[in-house]
Amino acid sequence: MTGFVLKRTGGALLVLLTLSVAVYLLFYAAPADPARLACGERCNPVQVAQVREQLGLNDTLPVQYLHFLQGLVAGREYSGGAGTVLHCNAPCLGFSYQTDQQVTAMLLDRLPATLSLALGALVIWLAVGVGTGLLSALRRGGITERALTVLTLAGTGTPVFILGLLLLMAVCAYLQWLPFPTYVAFGDDPEQWAWNLLLPWVTLGLFESAKYARLTRSATLETLAEDHIRTFRAYGVPERAVVTRHALRGAVAPVIALSAVDFGTMIGGAVLTESLFGIPGLGKTLMDGVRVADLPVVVGVVLAIGTAVVVAGAVGDMLHALADRRVALV
Repeated sequence: MTGFVLKRTGGALLVLLTLSVAVYLLFYAAPADPARLACGERCNPVQVAQVREQLGLNDTLPVQYLHFLQGLVAGREYSGGAGTVLHCNAPCLGFSYQTDQQVTAMLLDRLPATLSLALGALVIWLAVGVGTGLLSALRRGGITERALTVLTLAGTGTPVFILGLLLLMAVCAYLQWLPFPTYVAFGDDPEQWAWNLLLPWVTLGLFESAKYARLTRSATLETLAEDHIRTFRAYGVPERAVVTRHALRGAVAPVIALSAVDFGTMIGGAVLTESLFGIPGLGKTLMDGVRVADLPVVVGVVLAIGTAVVVAGAVGDMLHALADRRVALV
């Protein structure tokens, strides 16, 4: 198991290094004038030249990337004009020339909102998805399974923003069970924080649960068809014990791996949900950065999302190996 963890960690670090190269080439080497993108349309030629000097874009491409990588690993210093020096602590994602803030600080300020959304949705999609998939597998061939199959197919085919709009109209406008959500930080008012995130949680949770219902159903049916399950039944082991102790454990292993990846993708990937419900998270920050062409912010969010996906995938593989020791032997 230790060897598997070290191997998976090394692979994740290699992927992160490749990601940094790809992001730098895409956003800083490919554009004709990245300094103009970073500074914004309001900058004059003198300011653009200053930004180009601060970003080190006058150096050769390999030197530029090494400075970029140094900022991510050990921090970096930028010229602030008039002889001043601005220090950017690691991981340094640069400065936003639109807001005059460190990009890392901006992302850390918005990360709690995204984590709140992702964690709540994770609980819902696991509870609904795994429960529905398990029930569908145990009621195979009956009307319950057919009804659940129709619901999961409908959930898979419904875009998340349509589901969110329907919930807003039904719950807030027609039934008036809840006011239209306005994000409140957990530290300011935990109760209002939960109530205002309830609809976003349900929207993302129901949207993702359809996928997990289908995965759990197929994995459970596959596990129930294995020889050792038939042996347990032949020896008179109660059906509840067969399902909960043996079949469900085998079916849950792939769900764990997929949940970790989806959770990582949700860190910055829930753009539509955050925009629809006005949640000031990483996804909304990315959209705002694209709209005003704030290049350092866009690069920072893309790197953050990519890192979250890679790290979550590695953690998911390790949890998968704990649930199914055969994975560590591959």
